[in-house]
Amino acid sequence: MPGASRSLTVAHLTTVDVSLRFLLLAQLRAVRDAGGVAIGISAPGPHVPALEREGIRHIPLSSSTRSADPRADLRAARELYAVLRRERVDVLHTHNPKPGVYGRVVGRLARVPIVVNTVHGLYATEDDPWAKRLPVYSLEAAAARCSDAELYQNPEDLALAERWHLTRHARLLGNGVDLDRFDVRRVSDHRRRAERDALGATDDTVLVGAVGRLVAGKGYPELFEAMASLDPQRYRLVVAGSEDPEKADALTTTALDEARARGVVFAGHRDDVEPLYAAMDLFVLASHREGFPRAAMEAAAMSRAAVATDIRGCRQVVDGGRTGLLVPPRDPPALAAAIEQLGGDPELRRRMGGAARARAEVEFDERRVVERVHAAYLDAARRKGVTAVTATLGHGSASVRHIGPGR
Repeated sequence: MPGASRSLTVAHLTTVDVSLRFLLLAQLRAVRDAGGVAIGISAPGPHVPALEREGIRHIPLSSSTRSADPRADLRAARELYAVLRRERVDVLHTHNPKPGVYGRVVGRLARVPIVVNTVHGLYATEDDPWAKRLPVYSLEAAAARCSDAELYQNPEDLALAERWHLTRHARLLGNGVDLDRFDVRRVSDHRRRAERDALGATDDTVLVGAVGRLVAGKGYPELFEAMASLDPQRYRLVVAGSEDPEKADALTTTALDEARARGVVFAGHRDDVEPLYAAMDLFVLASHREGFPRAAMEAAAMSRAAVATDIRGCRQVVDGGRTGLLVPPRDPPALAAAIEQLGGDPELRRRMGGAARARAEVEFDERRVVERVHAAYLDAARRKGVTAVTATLGHGSASVRHIGPGR
Protein backbone atom coordinates (compact mmCIF):
# COMPACT_ATOMS: atom_id res chain seq x y z
CA MET A 1 0.00 0.00 0.00
CA PRO A 2 1.16 3.57 -0.68
CA GLY A 3 2.62 5.15 2.40
CA ALA A 4 1.87 8.50 4.00
CA SER A 5 5.51 9.59 3.63
CA ARG A 6 5.22 10.34 -0.09
CA SER A 7 2.99 12.64 -2.09
CA LEU A 8 -0.46 11.54 -3.14
CA THR A 9 -0.63 11.00 -6.90
CA VAL A 10 -3.98 11.38 -8.67
CA ALA A 11 -4.33 10.75 -12.42
CA HIS A 12 -7.37 11.87 -14.42
CA LEU A 13 -7.98 9.93 -17.64
CA THR A 14 -9.88 11.56 -20.53
CA THR A 15 -10.00 11.14 -24.28
CA VAL A 16 -8.49 14.52 -25.22
CA ASP A 17 -6.55 17.25 -23.44
CA VAL A 18 -9.26 19.89 -23.87
CA SER A 19 -11.34 18.05 -21.24
CA LEU A 20 -8.47 18.18 -18.76
CA ARG A 21 -8.03 21.90 -19.25
CA PHE A 22 -11.60 23.11 -19.38
CA LEU A 23 -13.65 20.50 -17.51
CA LEU A 24 -11.30 19.10 -14.88
CA LEU A 25 -8.75 21.82 -14.14
CA ALA A 26 -10.28 22.69 -10.76
CA GLN A 27 -9.98 19.05 -9.63
CA LEU A 28 -6.38 18.82 -10.84
CA ARG A 29 -5.47 22.12 -9.16
CA ALA A 30 -7.03 20.97 -5.89
CA VAL A 31 -4.74 17.93 -5.72
CA ARG A 32 -1.74 20.11 -6.55
CA ASP A 33 -2.71 22.70 -3.93
CA ALA A 34 -3.11 19.98 -1.29
CA GLY A 35 0.50 18.97 -1.82
CA GLY A 36 -0.16 16.03 -4.13
CA VAL A 37 0.91 15.23 -7.69
CA ALA A 38 -1.78 15.85 -10.33
CA ILE A 39 -1.50 14.00 -13.63
CA GLY A 40 -3.63 14.28 -16.75
CA ILE A 41 -3.68 11.32 -19.15
CA SER A 42 -5.13 11.84 -22.63
CA ALA A 43 -4.28 12.11 -26.29
CA PRO A 44 -1.62 14.76 -26.83
CA GLY A 45 -2.93 18.11 -28.00
CA PRO A 46 -2.61 21.90 -28.00
CA HIS A 47 -3.76 22.33 -24.39
CA VAL A 48 -0.88 20.36 -22.83
CA PRO A 49 1.41 23.43 -22.44
CA ALA A 50 -1.31 25.28 -20.52
CA LEU A 51 -1.72 22.30 -18.19
CA GLU A 52 2.02 22.08 -17.61
CA ARG A 53 2.19 25.79 -16.78
CA GLU A 54 -0.31 25.01 -14.03
CA GLY A 55 2.02 22.39 -12.59
CA ILE A 56 -0.07 19.54 -13.99
CA ARG A 57 1.96 16.68 -15.43
CA HIS A 58 0.61 15.28 -18.71
CA ILE A 59 1.13 11.72 -19.94
CA PRO A 60 0.08 11.16 -23.58
CA LEU A 61 -1.94 8.23 -24.89
CA SER A 62 -1.12 8.40 -28.59
CA SER A 63 -3.89 5.94 -29.56
CA SER A 64 -6.70 7.78 -27.76
CA THR A 65 -9.36 9.05 -30.19
CA ARG A 66 -12.86 10.51 -29.96
CA SER A 67 -14.06 8.57 -32.99
CA ALA A 68 -15.51 5.06 -32.84
CA ASP A 69 -12.44 2.87 -33.39
CA PRO A 70 -12.30 -0.32 -31.28
CA ARG A 71 -8.77 -1.16 -32.43
CA ALA A 72 -7.50 2.28 -31.39
CA ASP A 73 -9.31 1.88 -28.06
CA LEU A 74 -7.57 -1.44 -27.49
CA ARG A 75 -4.20 0.15 -28.22
CA ALA A 76 -5.02 3.01 -25.85
CA ALA A 77 -5.92 0.50 -23.14
CA ARG A 78 -2.56 -1.23 -23.60
CA GLU A 79 -0.75 2.12 -23.41
CA LEU A 80 -2.65 2.96 -20.25
CA TYR A 81 -1.73 -0.35 -18.63
CA ALA A 82 1.95 0.35 -19.29
CA VAL A 83 1.62 3.84 -17.82
CA LEU A 84 -0.12 2.62 -14.68
CA ARG A 85 2.38 -0.15 -14.12
CA ARG A 86 5.21 2.37 -14.45
CA GLU A 87 3.76 5.23 -12.38
CA ARG A 88 2.94 5.07 -8.67
CA VAL A 89 -0.64 6.29 -9.04
CA ASP A 90 -2.76 6.22 -5.88
CA VAL A 91 -6.05 7.28 -7.51
CA LEU A 92 -7.06 6.76 -11.14
CA HIS A 93 -10.07 8.95 -11.93
CA THR A 94 -11.69 8.05 -15.25
CA HIS A 95 -14.23 9.98 -17.25
CA ASN A 96 -16.72 8.49 -19.68
CA PRO A 97 -17.59 7.54 -22.35
CA LYS A 98 -14.72 5.42 -23.70
CA PRO A 99 -11.98 6.00 -21.08
CA GLY A 100 -14.57 5.45 -18.39
CA VAL A 101 -15.07 1.90 -19.63
CA TYR A 102 -11.58 0.67 -20.51
CA GLY A 103 -9.95 2.90 -17.88
CA ARG A 104 -11.76 1.30 -14.96
CA VAL A 105 -10.95 -2.21 -16.16
CA VAL A 106 -7.30 -1.41 -16.86
CA GLY A 107 -6.96 0.44 -13.56
CA ARG A 108 -8.10 -2.63 -11.67
CA LEU A 109 -5.89 -4.97 -13.73
CA ALA A 110 -2.90 -2.67 -13.08
CA ARG A 111 -3.69 -2.79 -9.35
CA VAL A 112 -4.18 0.93 -8.86
CA PRO A 113 -5.23 1.26 -5.20
CA ILE A 114 -8.30 3.41 -5.88
CA VAL A 115 -10.28 3.66 -9.13
CA VAL A 116 -12.98 6.33 -9.41
CA ASN A 117 -15.23 7.14 -12.36
CA THR A 118 -17.33 10.18 -13.18
CA VAL A 119 -20.42 9.58 -15.30
CA HIS A 120 -20.83 12.81 -17.24
CA GLY A 121 -23.94 11.50 -18.95
CA LEU A 122 -25.04 7.95 -19.76
CA TYR A 123 -25.00 7.48 -23.52
CA ALA A 124 -28.45 5.96 -23.43
CA THR A 125 -31.54 7.20 -21.64
CA GLU A 126 -34.90 5.56 -21.12
CA ASP A 127 -36.15 7.33 -24.26
CA ASP A 128 -33.72 5.34 -26.43
CA PRO A 129 -34.57 1.96 -27.99
CA TRP A 130 -33.37 -1.17 -26.25
CA ALA A 131 -30.96 -1.86 -29.11
CA LYS A 132 -28.96 1.13 -27.87
CA ARG A 133 -29.72 0.88 -24.16
CA LEU A 134 -28.74 -2.76 -23.65
CA PRO A 135 -25.09 -2.53 -24.76
CA VAL A 136 -24.60 0.81 -22.98
CA TYR A 137 -26.08 -0.43 -19.72
CA SER A 138 -24.20 -3.75 -19.94
CA LEU A 139 -20.83 -2.04 -20.46
CA GLU A 140 -21.54 0.40 -17.66
CA ALA A 141 -22.51 -2.37 -15.25
CA ALA A 142 -19.39 -4.37 -16.07
CA ALA A 143 -17.02 -1.40 -15.79
CA ALA A 144 -18.59 -0.24 -12.53
CA ARG A 145 -17.60 -3.53 -10.92
CA CYS A 146 -13.96 -2.41 -11.34
CA SER A 147 -14.29 0.92 -9.54
CA ASP A 148 -14.33 2.00 -5.91
CA ALA A 149 -16.63 5.01 -6.44
CA GLU A 150 -19.07 6.07 -9.13
CA LEU A 151 -19.79 9.81 -9.29
CA TYR A 152 -22.89 10.77 -11.26
CA GLN A 153 -23.23 14.33 -12.46
CA ASN A 154 -26.91 14.02 -13.26
CA PRO A 155 -29.55 12.84 -10.77
CA GLU A 156 -31.64 11.28 -13.56
CA ASP A 157 -28.68 9.09 -14.56
CA LEU A 158 -28.06 8.09 -10.95
CA ALA A 159 -31.69 7.12 -10.45
CA LEU A 160 -31.65 5.06 -13.66
CA ALA A 161 -28.40 3.31 -12.70
CA GLU A 162 -29.72 2.44 -9.25
CA ARG A 163 -33.04 1.25 -10.67
CA TRP A 164 -31.27 -1.10 -13.09
CA HIS A 165 -28.56 -2.08 -10.59
CA LEU A 166 -25.79 -0.83 -12.88
CA THR A 167 -23.57 0.64 -10.21
CA ARG A 168 -22.11 0.36 -6.74
CA HIS A 169 -20.63 2.92 -4.34
CA ALA A 170 -22.55 5.57 -6.29
CA ARG A 171 -23.15 9.13 -5.23
CA LEU A 172 -24.42 12.33 -6.79
CA LEU A 173 -21.64 14.68 -7.86
CA GLY A 174 -23.43 17.44 -9.74
CA ASN A 175 -21.45 19.90 -11.81
CA GLY A 176 -20.14 23.41 -11.44
CA VAL A 177 -18.19 26.33 -12.86
CA ASP A 178 -15.90 29.05 -11.53
CA LEU A 179 -18.39 31.56 -10.12
CA ASP A 180 -15.71 34.21 -9.68
CA ARG A 181 -14.62 33.98 -13.31
CA PHE A 182 -18.16 33.75 -14.69
CA ASP A 183 -19.67 36.88 -13.14
CA VAL A 184 -21.08 39.57 -15.40
CA ARG A 185 -20.00 42.22 -12.88
CA ARG A 186 -16.39 41.49 -13.82
CA VAL A 187 -17.01 42.59 -17.44
CA SER A 188 -17.00 46.35 -17.87
CA ASP A 189 -19.76 48.05 -19.83
CA HIS A 190 -17.08 49.31 -22.23
CA ARG A 191 -15.88 45.73 -22.85
CA ARG A 192 -19.44 44.51 -23.37
CA ARG A 193 -20.16 47.26 -25.90
CA ALA A 194 -16.91 46.58 -27.75
CA GLU A 195 -17.84 42.91 -28.01
CA ARG A 196 -21.27 43.74 -29.39
CA ASP A 197 -19.79 46.21 -31.87
CA ALA A 198 -17.35 43.55 -33.09
CA LEU A 199 -20.31 41.21 -33.67
CA GLY A 200 -22.29 43.84 -35.55
CA ALA A 201 -24.94 44.15 -32.83
CA THR A 202 -26.49 47.58 -32.21
CA ASP A 203 -28.50 48.65 -29.17
CA ASP A 204 -31.62 47.45 -31.00
CA THR A 205 -30.19 44.02 -31.84
CA VAL A 206 -31.23 41.01 -29.78
CA LEU A 207 -27.98 39.06 -29.66
CA VAL A 208 -28.67 35.34 -29.25
CA GLY A 209 -25.67 33.27 -28.19
CA ALA A 210 -24.74 29.59 -28.30
CA VAL A 211 -21.55 27.95 -27.02
CA GLY A 212 -20.55 24.42 -27.95
CA ARG A 213 -18.81 22.15 -30.43
CA LEU A 214 -20.08 22.39 -34.01
CA VAL A 215 -21.94 19.08 -34.14
CA ALA A 216 -25.56 18.35 -34.99
CA GLY A 217 -26.16 16.85 -31.56
CA LYS A 218 -25.92 20.34 -30.07
CA GLY A 219 -29.07 21.21 -32.03
CA TYR A 220 -27.47 23.67 -34.42
CA PRO A 221 -29.52 22.63 -37.49
CA GLU A 222 -32.73 23.38 -35.57
CA LEU A 223 -31.29 26.59 -34.14
CA PHE A 224 -30.23 27.82 -37.58
CA GLU A 225 -33.70 27.07 -38.92
CA ALA A 226 -35.34 28.83 -35.98
CA MET A 227 -33.19 31.94 -36.44
CA ALA A 228 -33.97 32.00 -40.17
CA SER A 229 -37.65 32.45 -39.30
CA LEU A 230 -37.00 35.54 -37.14
CA ASP A 231 -36.53 39.15 -38.24
CA PRO A 232 -32.86 39.36 -39.37
CA GLN A 233 -32.83 43.10 -38.71
CA ARG A 234 -33.57 42.49 -35.03
CA TYR A 235 -32.14 39.07 -34.17
CA ARG A 236 -28.54 37.92 -34.63
CA LEU A 237 -26.99 34.59 -33.64
CA VAL A 238 -23.36 34.22 -32.52
CA VAL A 239 -21.88 30.75 -32.02
CA ALA A 240 -18.67 30.11 -30.09
CA GLY A 241 -17.27 26.64 -30.57
CA SER A 242 -14.69 24.65 -32.48
CA GLU A 243 -15.26 22.23 -35.31
CA ASP A 244 -15.10 18.54 -34.36
CA PRO A 245 -14.38 16.60 -37.56
CA GLU A 246 -13.82 13.29 -35.71
CA LYS A 247 -17.50 13.18 -34.78
CA ALA A 248 -19.93 11.49 -37.15
CA ASP A 249 -22.42 14.35 -36.74
CA ALA A 250 -19.93 17.17 -37.35
CA LEU A 251 -21.53 20.09 -39.18
CA THR A 252 -20.55 20.11 -42.83
CA THR A 253 -18.80 23.00 -44.54
CA THR A 254 -21.95 23.48 -46.63
CA ALA A 255 -24.13 23.78 -43.50
CA LEU A 256 -21.77 26.31 -41.96
CA ASP A 257 -21.54 28.36 -45.16
CA GLU A 258 -25.33 28.43 -45.49
CA ALA A 259 -25.66 29.60 -41.88
CA ARG A 260 -23.10 32.37 -42.46
CA ALA A 261 -25.03 33.48 -45.53
CA ARG A 262 -28.09 33.87 -43.30
CA GLY A 263 -26.16 36.08 -40.87
CA VAL A 264 -24.89 33.62 -38.25
CA VAL A 265 -21.57 34.73 -36.76
CA PHE A 266 -19.11 31.93 -35.94
CA ALA A 267 -16.62 33.10 -33.31
CA GLY A 268 -14.60 29.87 -33.17
CA HIS A 269 -13.14 28.57 -29.93
CA ARG A 270 -12.87 31.30 -27.30
CA ASP A 271 -10.73 31.04 -24.16
CA ASP A 272 -12.10 34.45 -23.12
CA VAL A 273 -15.76 33.50 -23.43
CA GLU A 274 -16.91 35.69 -20.50
CA PRO A 275 -17.20 38.94 -22.54
CA LEU A 276 -19.18 37.03 -25.14
CA TYR A 277 -21.71 35.89 -22.53
CA ALA A 278 -21.91 39.47 -21.28
CA ALA A 279 -22.62 40.69 -24.81
CA MET A 280 -25.49 38.22 -25.29
CA ASP A 281 -29.07 39.19 -24.60
CA LEU A 282 -30.01 35.54 -24.17
CA PHE A 283 -28.38 32.12 -24.35
CA VAL A 284 -29.64 29.09 -26.30
CA LEU A 285 -28.82 25.39 -25.95
CA ALA A 286 -30.82 23.31 -28.43
CA SER A 287 -29.07 19.97 -27.73
CA HIS A 288 -30.51 16.53 -28.38
CA ARG A 289 -28.48 14.97 -25.53
CA GLU A 290 -26.62 16.43 -22.54
CA GLY A 291 -25.19 15.16 -19.29
CA PHE A 292 -24.94 18.36 -17.25
CA PRO A 293 -24.10 21.16 -19.71
CA ARG A 294 -21.25 23.44 -18.67
CA ALA A 295 -22.08 26.21 -21.15
CA ALA A 296 -25.59 26.53 -19.72
CA MET A 297 -24.12 26.81 -16.21
CA GLU A 298 -21.66 29.45 -17.39
CA ALA A 299 -24.50 31.45 -18.95
CA ALA A 300 -26.52 31.17 -15.75
CA ALA A 301 -23.54 32.35 -13.68
CA MET A 302 -23.24 35.28 -16.12
CA SER A 303 -26.89 36.24 -15.35
CA ARG A 304 -28.22 35.28 -18.76
CA ALA A 305 -31.73 33.96 -19.32
CA ALA A 306 -31.73 30.81 -21.43
CA VAL A 307 -33.77 28.88 -23.95
CA ALA A 308 -32.97 25.17 -23.76
CA THR A 309 -34.41 21.86 -24.84
CA ASP A 310 -36.40 19.93 -22.26
CA ILE A 311 -34.00 17.01 -21.95
CA ARG A 312 -31.89 15.41 -19.23
CA GLY A 313 -29.13 17.82 -18.32
CA CYS A 314 -30.69 20.99 -19.69
CA ARG A 315 -33.60 20.79 -17.27
CA GLN A 316 -31.17 20.35 -14.36
CA VAL A 317 -29.62 23.74 -15.25
CA VAL A 318 -32.51 25.74 -16.68
CA ASP A 319 -35.52 26.06 -14.39
CA GLY A 320 -38.33 26.44 -16.92
CA GLY A 321 -40.35 29.59 -16.32
CA ARG A 322 -37.92 30.89 -13.68
CA THR A 323 -34.40 31.08 -15.16
CA GLY A 324 -35.37 30.48 -18.77
CA LEU A 325 -37.67 28.62 -21.12
CA LEU A 326 -37.67 24.92 -21.99
CA VAL A 327 -38.83 23.68 -25.40
CA PRO A 328 -39.14 20.23 -27.01
CA PRO A 329 -35.98 19.00 -28.76
CA ARG A 330 -35.78 19.04 -32.58
CA ASP A 331 -38.59 21.62 -32.80
CA PRO A 332 -37.47 24.78 -34.68
CA PRO A 333 -40.86 26.59 -34.44
CA ALA A 334 -40.97 26.13 -30.65
CA LEU A 335 -37.36 27.25 -30.41
CA ALA A 336 -38.08 30.37 -32.49
CA ALA A 337 -41.16 31.21 -30.40
CA ALA A 338 -39.21 30.96 -27.13
CA ILE A 339 -36.35 33.10 -28.50
CA GLU A 340 -38.88 35.69 -29.64
CA GLN A 341 -40.67 35.61 -26.27
CA LEU A 342 -37.48 36.40 -24.39
CA GLY A 343 -36.11 38.65 -27.11
CA GLY A 344 -39.17 40.85 -26.98
CA ASP A 345 -39.26 41.27 -23.20
CA PRO A 346 -36.12 42.88 -21.68
CA GLU A 347 -37.64 42.90 -18.19
CA LEU A 348 -38.35 39.15 -18.36
CA ARG A 349 -34.75 38.56 -19.45
CA ARG A 350 -33.45 40.69 -16.59
CA ARG A 351 -35.60 38.88 -14.02
CA MET A 352 -34.74 35.42 -15.31
CA GLY A 353 -31.05 36.32 -15.56
CA GLY A 354 -30.99 37.41 -11.94
CA ALA A 355 -32.70 34.19 -10.87
CA ALA A 356 -30.18 32.20 -12.94
CA ARG A 357 -27.23 33.80 -11.14
CA ALA A 358 -28.83 33.21 -7.74
CA ARG A 359 -29.37 29.56 -8.59
CA ALA A 360 -25.79 29.21 -9.87
CA GLU A 361 -24.43 30.51 -6.56
CA VAL A 362 -26.35 27.83 -4.69
CA GLU A 363 -26.09 24.85 -7.05
CA PHE A 364 -23.27 25.33 -9.60
CA ASP A 365 -20.16 26.20 -7.57
CA GLU A 366 -17.31 24.02 -8.84
CA ARG A 367 -15.61 24.18 -5.45
CA ARG A 368 -18.41 22.07 -4.04
CA VAL A 369 -17.80 19.57 -6.82
CA VAL A 370 -14.13 19.35 -5.79
CA GLU A 371 -15.22 18.85 -2.20
CA ARG A 372 -17.47 15.93 -3.19
CA VAL A 373 -14.75 14.35 -5.32
CA HIS A 374 -12.28 14.44 -2.44
CA ALA A 375 -14.92 13.06 -0.10
CA ALA A 376 -15.32 10.11 -2.48
CA TYR A 377 -11.54 9.56 -2.53
CA LEU A 378 -11.43 9.63 1.26
CA ASP A 379 -14.36 7.25 1.63
CA ALA A 380 -12.72 4.74 -0.70
CA ALA A 381 -9.30 5.20 0.95
CA ARG A 382 -10.67 4.56 4.43
CA ARG A 383 -12.45 1.43 3.22
CA LYS A 384 -9.27 0.14 1.59
CA GLY A 385 -6.62 1.52 3.93
CA VAL A 386 -4.86 3.74 1.37
CA THR A 387 -2.97 6.08 3.68
CA ALA A 388 -1.54 8.43 1.01
CA VAL A 389 -5.07 9.68 0.32
CA THR A 390 -6.10 10.13 3.94
CA ALA A 391 -2.80 11.81 4.84
CA THR A 392 -3.09 14.38 2.04
CA LEU A 393 -6.83 15.01 1.91
CA GLY A 394 -7.96 14.00 5.37
CA HIS A 395 -8.18 17.60 6.56
CA GLY A 396 -9.43 19.10 3.30
CA SER A 397 -7.48 20.91 0.62
CA ALA A 398 -7.06 24.67 0.46
CA SER A 399 -9.38 25.02 -2.51
CA VAL A 400 -12.13 23.22 -0.63
CA ARG A 401 -11.74 24.98 2.71
CA HIS A 402 -12.45 28.39 1.17
CA ILE A 403 -16.12 27.49 0.62
CA GLY A 404 -18.00 29.44 3.21
CA PRO A 405 -21.60 29.46 4.43
CA GLY A 406 -24.20 30.36 1.87
CA ARG A 407 -22.06 29.49 -1.15
